[in-house]
Amino acid sequence: MIRVRFQTDDGLLTGFSLSGHAGAGEYGQDIVCAAVSSAAYMTANTITDIVGAPADITVDDGRMELTVTALIEDCQDVLSGFQLHIQTLSEAYPKRIQCH
Repeated sequence: MIRVRFQTDDGLLTGFSLSGHAGAGEYGQDIVCAAVSSAAYMTANTITDIVGAPADITVDDGRMELTVTALIEDCQDVLSGFQLHIQTLSEAYPKRIQCH
């Protein structure tokens, strides 16, 4: 199961952590894992390379963490979009994704 936890500070989204594997298919064939991974990387790249916000990012096998280190308003839109996407995926695949 993929576990997603969103970080907040004073009601503002400041980042997220992902851990685990969906287990919905063989390695390289798991569409749930691919959807979550793709959205997470797009979120991280948008925050750092498009918005230009400083962020701490850690990536390891089955794990990704992102924390925005300076709150920039545009990051809220990006993180809110990612949160909505993950919540929608968790509703479609409740046995594969857990969202907090």
